[in-house]
Amino acid sequence: MDVQLEDSLLVKRYIAGDEKALEILIDKHNQRLSSFIYSKVNSRDITEDIFQDTFIKVIKTLRKGSYNEEGKFLPWVMRIAHNLIIDHYRKSSRMPMFNGADSFDIFSLMGDDKLNVERQIIKDQIDSDLGVLVNELPADQKEVLIMRIYRDMSFKEISENTGVSINTALGRMRYALINLRKIIERNNIVLTN
Repeated sequence: MDVQLEDSLLVKRYIAGDEKALEILIDKHNQRLSSFIYSKVNSRDITEDIFQDTFIKVIKTLRKGSYNEEGKFLPWVMRIAHNLIIDHYRKSSRMPMFNGADSFDIFSLMGDDKLNVERQIIKDQIDSDLGVLVNELPADQKEVLIMRIYRDMSFKEISENTGVSINTALGRMRYALINLRKIIERNNIVLTN
């Protein structure tokens, strides 16, 4: 059986009694689902438990005949996993509890370390704006700043690559930063994230 078969066809085959179809579905989505779970719980053992519980719920739902989200198998499975992750935190008392304050904000309790879309757009815009400002610097200062900040080179490496002393490279970096501050102040630019 071809692993690239559509999820909906595999679901139909499993419901019709083809156990191999479920095995293909699990293999097909194993990596993505496991990565999603692990990103939330940071434990291999808990990830495996939640992964297994997820597919136990999937099997029960399919066998009952109550699955009706044809073509949306993976989002459905991810939602089951997400709910099991929340259950895990509730059971382990690691999820913050509401203490009855008037100014309750669920988003202050739950967070995601990853950048959300809005923050990523802002960060990309700041990076773009900063690139324009760097281009206004004199060539020697721009070269040192790019090597140091964007290429993460040491001043010794910069010195060797540009043929100037380490002190000269340090001086150019210093002047590059001073000049960037002047450009930012002169144009009333705000670079915040």
